Order: sequence, then C-alpha cells, then structure tokens
Amino acid sequence: MLKKVLNHKGQIVAASMLVVLLVLVRTFEDALFYDPFLNYFKTNYTQLPLPQMETGKLFLHLFFRYLLNTILSLAIIYTIFKNVELVKFSAVLYVIFFIFLIAAFFLTLEFYANNKMLIFYIRRFLIQPLFLLLFIPAFYFQERAAKKNNVS
Repeated sequence: MLKKVLNHKGQIVAASMLVVLLVLVRTFEDALFYDPFLNYFKTNYTQLPLPQMETGKLFLHLFFRYLLNTILSLAIIYTIFKNVELVKFSAVLYVIFFIFLIAAFFLTLEFYANNKMLIFYIRRFLIQPLFLLLFIPAFYFQERAAKKNNVS
C-alpha cells in the first residue's frame, strides 16, 4: 500500500493542490463573487423576504464561480484518472447540469420565491463542487469494473 502511495506522490500532491484551490474559492467567496444569498442563508432566512439582487450580475457571478469550480474539478478528475475522454465526458455533464440548474434557479426565484429551501439547494449545486464528490467514486468504480472485465 505504501509503495502504491509513493509511486503516485506527484499525482497526490497535484490533486491536493487543486483541492486547496477549491477551498480557497470557498474561503474568499465574499470577496470574489456577488451573491446576496451568501449572508441571507446564514440568517434566519425563513422569516425574511428574499434579498434585493441584480439578476444579471448574479447570473454572471454564479456562472464565473461554477466555471472556476468546474475547471478545478476537471483538473482533479484528470489528475486522478489520467483519462482525457473521461474529462470530456465530465465537461459535457457539467455544461448540461449548469444549464439545467441555472434555469431552475432563476425560474424558482421568479415563480416559487416562497420555496426558500429549493432556492437554497439549487444554489448549493451551482456554487459548490458537489458533482466532483459524485463523479470521483463513480469513475473509480467504473474503472475498476472495466479492469475486472478485461482481466476475466
């Protein structure tokens, strides 16, 4: 086991550095992004009206944050699996998920503004690299299954 870790130390260091960059995005979110919901969801938001927002500016900053998280996530996926096709597939999924989530977010704001938990969770998928947490185990088990089938 230790020998495997030592053989992949560069890969581990690179992936760790990319994870640190994801953490830095989260750490400096107040300074980097316009998001009136950052402080709103830290309060007793269930009793408060939605915050005032500039829709266009919010969209651009959500897009920028999602893009930043996506680039770092794709780099992590490549660092771990060294498979360009997997990165391309992931990139397509990230684009599809962004289109779906951003549309759902703004439609929810427009038509279901009283459903604050739905807004909270859709926004969470837009601003956090949650798909990375889903993709890594899925790709790992897919890779293991493919190796197992090739050996048999």
